Amino acid sequence: MALSEIDRNLIQRCLARNPRAWEDFVDRFMGLVIHVVNHTAKCRSIRLTREDRDDLASQVFLAIVGEEFAVLQRFRGECSLATYLTVVARRVVVHQLLDRKIAAPLQGNVEEAVGSDGEEAEQRISDREQVERLLSGLQETEAAVVRMYHLEGKSYREISAATGMSENTVGPTLSRARLKMRQTGADQAAR
Repeated sequence: MALSEIDRNLIQRCLARNPRAWEDFVDRFMGLVIHVVNHTAKCRSIRLTREDRDDLASQVFLAIVGEEFAVLQRFRGECSLATYLTVVARRVVVHQLLDRKIAAPLQGNVEEAVGSDGEEAEQRISDREQVERLLSGLQETEAAVVRMYHLEGKSYREISAATGMSENTVGPTLSRARLKMRQTGADQAAR
């Protein structure tokens, strides 16, 4: 989808620092940014508080404004502005999450998973065994991609470089692998 005239005008107004241009920009794309924040955190099994969500959205908008609107200046208009901003927002959010080292346990709540030292070690072993069982149901490449993305926190670009697959193939591979893992988990739970 090409750049709409409304978005082209909005970019020009922001770059020219017209009154209310930035407010209009934020109003137009706040929902998109919040969606990207929520989706990115969910994909990484991270629970966000309202404050975390607001802070991450603020970081995205700061990145857009930074260096005299450099993000908007680099936009070539070869796709929709929403598509471009989705990619920018995701990169900012992933970077922020990695910097903050926000993590969630594989299953359940931290307080539930951690009891005495023996219970904690037993739970970790159980979680690891469950993850290994789920990964064993995947093809070798799929398992490697899941490990790199979810366990090592690598970006699509890093996974692409490590595996030799194109960056555009990483997302669909992850989706297929997650579906297979869900099915395997459901089958194991039914037994």
